[in-house]
Amino acid sequence: MPVLLAGPWRWPISGAARTGPSAVTAAASGPAAAQDKAAQDKPAQDKPDRYVGYYYPKPAAIEIYKARAAVLPGANRKRRVAFIVAVVNERLQRPYPPTYSLFPKGGRAHKLIIVSNLPGQLNTIYRVRALLATMTSVARSLPIFRDHSVEDDFTFLDLMKMLGFESVTVSDGESFTHQIILR
Repeated sequence: MPVLLAGPWRWPISGAARTGPSAVTAAASGPAAAQDKAAQDKPAQDKPDRYVGYYYPKPAAIEIYKARAAVLPGANRKRRVAFIVAVVNERLQRPYPPTYSLFPKGGRAHKLIIVSNLPGQLNTIYRVRALLATMTSVARSLPIFRDHSVEDDFTFLDLMKMLGFESVTVSDGESFTHQIILR
C-alpha cells in the first residue's frame, strides 16, 4: 500500500528500546498529554458504548490486548483521522468495492470500527483474527516498524495503540461483534 509509506504517522520515535519481544517507548508531556492520560485511566469497558445498536450489535466478547508499544508523541485526533482517511482512500482506488468499512469514532477519534460490507464475512472470531493478521502483515511493511526493528514483533493492534486508538471493534454488521480494548 504505497499511500501508507509516507504521511502524518511517520513520527520519529525517541527512546526506542527493546525489551521482552520488543517495545517502543515514548513519553508525551503537557496539558494535552495529561488529558489523554486521564481519559485512558478510565477503562473503556466501564464507559457505555453508544455505538452498540447503531454501527454494530453488542460485542460477543471484549478482549483486552496489552500492546507492546506506547502511544507516540503527537498522536492525536487529527493524525488518527488522517491515517484512516489515507487507508480508506487507498482501498477506494482498487477496481472493486471495499469488503469492509473502517472509520474512527468518538470525540477524540480514539475508537476504530471495522464493519463488513458483505454478508457472511467477519461473522466469527476466526475471520476477525484472520483480518487482523492480514492487517498486521501490511503494518509490518511500514517504515515506522522497519525503522525501529519491530516489524517481527509488533502487530496491527500495536500500530493502533501507537496512533492513540483505545479500542478496535470488528463486526459483520449483522449479528457478530468482537471488541478489543488496547492497553
